[in-house]
Amino acid sequence: MANTKRKGGSSGSHKKKGHKVATANGTLMTMKLLVDTKAQRVVYAEAGKDVVDFLFSLLTLPVGTVVKLLGTDTMVGSVGNLYGSVEKLDDTYIVRENAKKALLAPAAGCESGNVLQLPEAEAPETDRFFRCSSFYYSDCYNNVTKVNGTPCSHCKNSMGTEMQLVVPTACSDGGAVSAAAGTGFVQGIVTYTVMDDLKVSPMSSISGITMLNTFGVTDIGSLQEKTVQLGYEEGLEILKASLQSKTVLTDVFLPKKRKG
Repeated sequence: MANTKRKGGSSGSHKKKGHKVATANGTLMTMKLLVDTKAQRVVYAEAGKDVVDFLFSLLTLPVGTVVKLLGTDTMVGSVGNLYGSVEKLDDTYIVRENAKKALLAPAAGCESGNVLQLPEAEAPETDRFFRCSSFYYSDCYNNVTKVNGTPCSHCKNSMGTEMQLVVPTACSDGGAVSAAAGTGFVQGIVTYTVMDDLKVSPMSSISGITMLNTFGVTDIGSLQEKTVQLGYEEGLEILKASLQSKTVLTDVFLPKKRKG
């Protein structure tokens, strides 16, 4: 079994050497790949809860955060052009203060990106909320604003008392926080199968045999197990490849072999 760690990457200016994608207890995330050395492709991977939580956490990232992490020049389609347009737009044309910041650096999704462990988007100041300072009328309690000093629609007093925004520390049904639900997204009692196109399912010996037949692997001797670590660069590359490719694991962990 070969323990390998990729040193290269194509993350450009977004690389941060030494920054690793880690689990809650600080250990590095690893994944076992089953590689077809003849076809130079990843047949499937064995992964634990930490890796699956990382993969699923990609779904929680706002589009603006994705573009900010990957860079406008690497985005397929036209979303990168939208991001670049906002960057270049003069503040004269912005409807309110900090609106541009909210678009270019939106708050990350579930758990503020903590599962992903990529650079957290700085929370925009538009996430600050203010309530009425007087409460002359019961309806004043229902008023909230993002602009400090806005007159209350009921009593006309200044809305200047800042409210604390409570961010969930774990995701569960309906977005509610439940201590019993634990952190992340999936249970840690089983090993998961991750396909090259990032399809995820609980692993079983029967499913492994079925996948070999599906891919037409007849020479068992051509199969090689390869253990890889998921670091910061790999995390960005998986995110990028997931938007562009159906062979994500092969593209990220076997790029040189694939080109050869």
